[in-house]
Amino acid sequence: MRRTRIAGAVLLAGTVTGLAAGPAQAQEYRYWSFWDGKGGSWAYATEGPATQRPADGAVEGFRFTVGADSAGAGKPRPAAGFDAICRDTPVKDGRKRIGIVLDFGTAADAPGGERPPAARTECAQVPEDASAGEALAAVARPLRYDANALLCAIAGYPKAGCAEAVNGSKDGSKGSASSTAPSAGAGEDRAGGNSGGGGSGDGGPSAGLLGGAAAVVALGAAAVWQARRRRG
Repeated sequence: MRRTRIAGAVLLAGTVTGLAAGPAQAQEYRYWSFWDGKGGSWAYATEGPATQRPADGAVEGFRFTVGADSAGAGKPRPAAGFDAICRDTPVKDGRKRIGIVLDFGTAADAPGGERPPAARTECAQVPEDASAGEALAAVARPLRYDANALLCAIAGYPKAGCAEAVNGSKDGSKGSASSTAPSAGAGEDRAGGNSGGGGSGDGGPSAGLLGGAAAVVALGAAAVWQARRRRG
């Protein structure tokens, strides 16, 4: 049993590491990226919407994009301006207002046969302890998740597929391949709209969307190393 658990931890670590190696392998993914609006500009989120709990006045952005890592991911094109997004939403006791920016990406990044809707902004008014994922679910249903609770679609887009690998670099031909590694987040139907948690910010879909997998792997790898050291 102990050997099985160690092997599982190593396998999971290899899966996530493979995603993080995107830049070296020029492997790109078609996925929803997650962004923080800070000071009116966008920064790639360092944790996912399920674990991030923004304060009143925050702006969170979601952009459908194709990229190998955070450097290649397209930023949301609408401005990260809270006042413009939430000016018509009054303050309420026990609630907070989160600006939500939805950028469905370009036609070039859309899956075959689909056309991206126009970008839009929403003001989510949610409980004070709500996560960014819960704020998203309040204004952008239907959300779609895969069996591992990875966020696949926002407001029904795209209709199919989930963080698919895209063959070749941006200079070559592209085609759909396998889906990405599993997430440790909780899906909408199980946890009120939470998407996956965050990664490191440098591993394609695993950064900003996958639910705590990197942290789980790091802890698991440390435990395996300590166990082997004790046996040695």
